Amino acid sequence: MAAPPTSTDAPRKPPAPPMAGDGTDRPVAKSEAAGEDRSNAEALDRLLPPVGTGRSPRKRTTSQCKSEPPLLRTSKRTIYTAGRPPWYNEHGAQSKEAFAIGLGGGSASGKTTVARMIIEALDVPWVVLLSMDSFYKVLTRQQQEQAARNNYNFDHPDAFDFDLIVSTLQKLKQGKSVQVPVYDFTTHSRKKDWKTLYGANVIIFEGIMAFADKALLELLDMKIFVDTDSDIRLVRRLRRDISERGRDIVGVIKQYNKFVKPAFDQYIQPTMRLADIVVPRGSGNAVAIDLIVQHVHSQLEERELSVRAALASAHQCHPLPQTLSVLKSTPQVRGMHTIIRDKETSRDEFIFYSKRLMRLLIEHALSFLPFQDCVVQTPQGQDYAGKCYAGKQITGVSILRAGETMEPALRAVCKDVRIGTILIQTNQLTGEPELHYLRLPKDISDDHVILMDCTVSTGAAAMMAVRVLLDHDVPEDKIFLLSLLMAEMGVHSVAYAFPRVRIITTAVDKRVNDLFRIIPGIGNFGDRYFGTDAVPDGSDEEEAASVG
Repeated sequence: MAAPPTSTDAPRKPPAPPMAGDGTDRPVAKSEAAGEDRSNAEALDRLLPPVGTGRSPRKRTTSQCKSEPPLLRTSKRTIYTAGRPPWYNEHGAQSKEAFAIGLGGGSASGKTTVARMIIEALDVPWVVLLSMDSFYKVLTRQQQEQAARNNYNFDHPDAFDFDLIVSTLQKLKQGKSVQVPVYDFTTHSRKKDWKTLYGANVIIFEGIMAFADKALLELLDMKIFVDTDSDIRLVRRLRRDISERGRDIVGVIKQYNKFVKPAFDQYIQPTMRLADIVVPRGSGNAVAIDLIVQHVHSQLEERELSVRAALASAHQCHPLPQTLSVLKSTPQVRGMHTIIRDKETSRDEFIFYSKRLMRLLIEHALSFLPFQDCVVQTPQGQDYAGKCYAGKQITGVSILRAGETMEPALRAVCKDVRIGTILIQTNQLTGEPELHYLRLPKDISDDHVILMDCTVSTGAAAMMAVRVLLDHDVPEDKIFLLSLLMAEMGVHSVAYAFPRVRIITTAVDKRVNDLFRIIPGIGNFGDRYFGTDAVPDGSDEEEAASVG
């Protein structure tokens, strides 16, 4: 690799404070200065070289947006950063870690633009873009005052919380959820609400100090340095700070000369030698970006999994596990099963008796929660030795869409229960389950979690849902998987992968056919319950759309 180009930055003398242009020496009024700053920003736009992609300037006053949808808008299309395929094997264990790309370079070198171009060219559905800007340290009052006067050095390694960066990236590589700070550049502070991110196939971490920490470097599978001319970086920084962060040109130039340029020369440019690839001209270098994308694609091919196929051939012909509890098959339970399994049963009857079974199932499941002895006093003034729930809280998590039909029964018997949702669907091309959406209550790791799905065939969706809970630090022995009907294959798959998860159902059927439908089964529960049209090819929703 050729020696990296040296910086051509030269110290610049800060201009004098803006004065009125009417022939007098009076200082510019605040409103006039604001108008002049806008004009300066527009003039700076004309100094920048044209970008072929036609992207609009990045608007960002905070590091992340808590409410942003799981998508990435590019010049050509919208990429949904969801639909994550399995990140574990048939044993329920973490498979290969996500592929982490580090993007370094000077301030305003175009790192984020390059990251977005890589994501667009990769065309993979599950990518996380993590910005180092989110991890500025919390400033003291004195540091806040310095920052307000442009006297705080945000371009020094000490300005970043590297411990938090490393722990966050480690968890993301392992597929776990993380809380990312939301940083407000106008106030130089972290916002109260943090953003939740989940692991991915590809993680792109970008920042000026991306290669400045040894522990961080060890987590990066590929290191890219974006090398952009210093004059272009200065113009971009001026434009951004004036138009997006409400700062004046004098303050921006002062900060650049005092902190930004010296930091680039001392801390950033020397890390270019650590990069696997140097991208001159940033987003204008299509050849370099194509090379990066080809390498990442080859790495992703090595990480492909086929979980459902493995489940179909594993753990079978064994006795049912001790963690399984089946509701006692009384004549009443058997009678309700007869009604809901009958293809001639009307929708009203199907809903009514399904709800009855759900209520019995949940009541049965609650008996497995931990209880402790307690004594209360009756209205007659007598002590009664009873039992009380020994946990902190109960949370119900439904696997959409059929699992949400069990929520009313759970609410009816658990006062103030919290509810979360997970959407898992099958990729029709690969046949593998994919995680598309999740919404879980905060501090769910302290709760006993009742995971609800109406049918479980291969166990692929149930395993993914359990894996999600585990990655949110819910203890395995605090997870209760509830289903109206399960196939033996699904029971074995879940029990083998997660031997401490309690599995509770009203019935277990022996077989799953070649289309992964439970035999004799219950049909497409979601369509029968909601009165919707059947899934093409007659596939069961919970065994096809949710992969049971």
